[in-house]
Amino acid sequence: MNVQFKKGVLELCVLALLHTKDRYGYELVQKISNQIAISEGSVYPLLRRLAKDGFFTTYLKESTEGPSRKYYKLTEKGRDHLYDLIDEWKQFSSGVNQLIKEGVGE
Repeated sequence: MNVQFKKGVLELCVLALLHTKDRYGYELVQKISNQIAISEGSVYPLLRRLAKDGFFTTYLKESTEGPSRKYYKLTEKGRDHLYDLIDEWKQFSSGVNQLIKEGVGE
């Protein structure tokens, strides 16, 4: 898949996964990797930026499988941003699909 496509939707995917429950970084990487081929290194800088922007908070939680894990929790600001991104995605993907339909006829 085109790298630019993935970069454009990664933020949306991360925020969407945090909408229903708090998750730790590697869990987010695994969930996204199950659907889209991404590198682990592309997610962590995004997580740092989104936390700095106030879209989620972090906390440490003990793990039975090793050291404590850093969990990400969506804030109200992050939830609002997610809804904005979903609206943008729907408009964007609808427009692209229409152009494909007109150009290729699928």
